[in-house]
Amino acid sequence: MTNTLKRVLAFLMVLLSVQLAVAQQSLQSPSQFLGYELGKQFTPHARILDYVNYLAQQAPNRMKVQEYGRTYENRPLMLAYVASDENLPRMEQIRENNLRQAGVLNGQVQGNQPTIVWLSYNVHGNESVSSEAVMQVMYDLVNPNNAQSQQWLQNTVVLLDPCVNPDGRERYVQWYKQASNQGGNASPYAWEHYEPWPGGRPNHYYFDLNRDWAWQTQIESKQRLAQYNNWLPQVHADFHEMGAESPYYFSPAAKPFHESITPWQREFQNTLGEYNRQYFDKNNWLYFTRESYDLLYPSYGDTWPTYNGAIGMTYEQGGSGRAGLAYQKQDGDTLTLTDRIAHHVAASKATLQAASERGDQIKQEFRKYYENNLKSPQGAYKAFVFKTTDRTAANAKALTDYLDRQGIKYGYAGKNTSAKGFNYATGKEQSVKVAQNDLVISMYQPKSTLIKVLFEPSTTLEDSLTYDITSWALPYAFGLDAYALRSRLEPGSTQPTATTEQNITLERPYAYLARWTNLQDLKFLADLMQKDIKVRMAEKAFEIDKKQYAPGTLIITRTGNERIGDKLDVTVRDLAKQHGVSLSATTTGFVTSGSDFGAGSVSYLKMPKVALLSGEGVSPYSFGETWHYFEQQINYPVTVLNTSYFSSVPLNEFDVLILPGGSYGRVLDEQKLEEVKAWVRAGGKLIAIESAASFLAGKVGFNIKNKEAAAPQVKDSTSKEKKDPYANLRTYADREREALSEEVQGSIYRVDLDKTHPLAYGYGDAYYALIRSANTFEYMDNGWNVGVLKKDNHITGFVGADIKEKLQDALIFGAQGMGRGQILYMADNPLFRAFWQNGKLLFGNAVFLVGQ
Repeated sequence: MTNTLKRVLAFLMVLLSVQLAVAQQSLQSPSQFLGYELGKQFTPHARILDYVNYLAQQAPNRMKVQEYGRTYENRPLMLAYVASDENLPRMEQIRENNLRQAGVLNGQVQGNQPTIVWLSYNVHGNESVSSEAVMQVMYDLVNPNNAQSQQWLQNTVVLLDPCVNPDGRERYVQWYKQASNQGGNASPYAWEHYEPWPGGRPNHYYFDLNRDWAWQTQIESKQRLAQYNNWLPQVHADFHEMGAESPYYFSPAAKPFHESITPWQREFQNTLGEYNRQYFDKNNWLYFTRESYDLLYPSYGDTWPTYNGAIGMTYEQGGSGRAGLAYQKQDGDTLTLTDRIAHHVAASKATLQAASERGDQIKQEFRKYYENNLKSPQGAYKAFVFKTTDRTAANAKALTDYLDRQGIKYGYAGKNTSAKGFNYATGKEQSVKVAQNDLVISMYQPKSTLIKVLFEPSTTLEDSLTYDITSWALPYAFGLDAYALRSRLEPGSTQPTATTEQNITLERPYAYLARWTNLQDLKFLADLMQKDIKVRMAEKAFEIDKKQYAPGTLIITRTGNERIGDKLDVTVRDLAKQHGVSLSATTTGFVTSGSDFGAGSVSYLKMPKVALLSGEGVSPYSFGETWHYFEQQINYPVTVLNTSYFSSVPLNEFDVLILPGGSYGRVLDEQKLEEVKAWVRAGGKLIAIESAASFLAGKVGFNIKNKEAAAPQVKDSTSKEKKDPYANLRTYADREREALSEEVQGSIYRVDLDKTHPLAYGYGDAYYALIRSANTFEYMDNGWNVGVLKKDNHITGFVGADIKEKLQDALIFGAQGMGRGQILYMADNPLFRAFWQNGKLLFGNAVFLVGQ
């Protein structure tokens, strides 16, 4: 290289340094960029992203951004990466090194490895302060004049998600802009403090994204957590808001802690609390710890990362959708958006400071966590086996898709063997015959702690005061015959042994037959109907061509589909292949046993026009779960009606009306309820879910009655046992714990089914339900008790002592004929949070099969 060339390169380097220095000196704060002080108004999502992109452009040596997905309403989901000048160019190496530390990737760690911190903001849309705060946090991190943050970045890489739930945030922010006074009105009675239905908390389909971390049913969660699994950060913080009267919450968390949380993870909860206290005490801000927010349910933004080896935490600021720009509290103080921003900024800094100053220990414990997962996994069970049959093939496929999203390794036995394990169906330890095509999950892998938490038969509770459901064992949720083995069993194959496929050689068969066993069969039916192909259903078991078929079998005859012509065969076969449905074909409508295809017990399935009620009085979550089911899970048209004009809707335009959970006193007044009953008598089908069914109970024409808890037994006066004179004395401090005696917190129950009823087609004698409410019904004298709880049907999960009697000999799923129509009662919502895979066919039965 010549001296002249060296001088030119040196000059260019100096020039570049000067340009960077000028750019950094002119770096605009959020207030400068937005044109108003943070806290003076809410910032639209698009403007937040404008500022994020601006920072990345102005500080390309410290920050870069990635669009990792889109919401249902097509808003961008963004991730910002902030690191030192030295670390930002080697981010891919840092990421891969971290996965090597976790055993996810092979190879040795190369170079110095920083601590990786992930901060998530605004998972609940109307908890909107955190997306305001994140702009200040990002500015402080990339600002070269901020010596403190630059010191943290020397050994820390920070990933920030500025808005996890853009659709919910925009729903809230746009409403608030329309409803608020100029500059905000602090009066708690002002309109701006009364957010309308459905509120901004959930996403487009009204799902709570903070309950979706483990289940990943929503598009936002799936896309975000694919990125999370690509990084596996050591620290994750989730920023929230709570009631406006509350101060600030930070760790340590409340009990119960899940038993799989390590002593180190518990200890660091206290460490984080110490760092936060320094910031809050210095400013004389109120806060609380160790109350309300526990670490048990696996699908939160603190627990799911914890079960993936991170230090997970929740931060809660008082405010939420009630507080607006300013809110006068009961103690006379006014809570401002500016205050709320300052608190979340402080908690963000405390987290980053702790991660930087304790980074060596965090990384050491992270490596140890994953080494233990690989070599000595927690828990009594060392493998999980799932029996695979034709009937459960689709559910097994749904499970493996789920495992792929979680980063959980699995395989197939590869050979026949035997073992001893816990049978989820019987609740007993017994011998297990493992077949070569059975699905096997070994605990000796990086994600073994997460596996234990998700698949363990029952969850150990150190305290019954918990924030959410207490049982979620996935073998029940996916409807699979499963065993938990105490001995180690490694998969022998990554693919099942090939089985002989049923090749249909008939070019123009008399009929096609499809068994009715799972959600894929339902999706197949929904597509056939939308292609205007007529489908029949067998109400009785039959045999044809030496094959047995159960009730619910779909029969697609050439007769009745003549107008489709030659396209019938191609369409039916293509749709079956698309949905993974195994078809059979026959040359006759004459059966060996059962009813011939022209018999009265072979029903024609009419394509139903479905209406779904939404609006004030309806639970947004229950409505959203049903809406999502039709649009995203089975791809079937549904008409959403709103309670504001429901009284004027001509119901004869619809075949099915679904009432999600809710309060229907105002919606279904006496006059409208009579119209609904007249519509049912004329052939309509009414499906009432949970509290909607409770609303109908006891009313004229509806045959269900709410089941009351059994009265406490009074001992005979001649009993030798002395009555405790102090038994009825209670203390105020125990009020929350005593209230639990009348609750059921998401417990799994065996529901005995009448499998001859269309509502139960595709199931055996039992269905495992996640019971979350004690609002059950008495057995009906005039109707079909399709799904019932009998004595000792409780499988796992917390149930209050005073409510156990009510959850015995109770109706869960019932059907009542009314004139030419049907009413279906569901005390349990089989679509809860969209993760209870095994309930989806049952709901489809209600919509498509019952009453046909």
